[in-house]
Amino acid sequence: QLQASGGGLVQAGGSLRLSCAASGRTFSRYAMAWFRQAPGNEREFVAAISTSGGVTYYADSVKGRFTISRDNAKNTVYLQMSSLKPEDTTVYYCAGRYASVSMWVSSEPTQYNSWGQGTQVTVSS
Repeated sequence: QLQASGGGLVQAGGSLRLSCAASGRTFSRYAMAWFRQAPGNEREFVAAISTSGGVTYYADSVKGRFTISRDNAKNTVYLQMSSLKPEDTTVYYCAGRYASVSMWVSSEPTQYNSWGQGTQVTVSS
């Protein structure tokens, strides 16, 4: 089970850190990702990280502004968002998938089978 938190209202240019806490004892075997979805739109890939954190992957729209990281001891994955823009406004979801290959990451939402409930991020101009 995944629980996302950390969303809120921030001015353009500001920063937020999202957290996604996982229950269970196998978190370190899960590749994790963040997606976002606006009403009426498809779920959009944001960032992904491999089981050990050695591999990360970003959407072009957030590269250089967002950083995904994880703390396997705390069963938590983070998304540090900086230089936020109004177009970053939407609901953010964390997702996970058990990965038998340690370097596996994916930008496809259908590849993930565990999802958090979403957290709203609003960036004002």
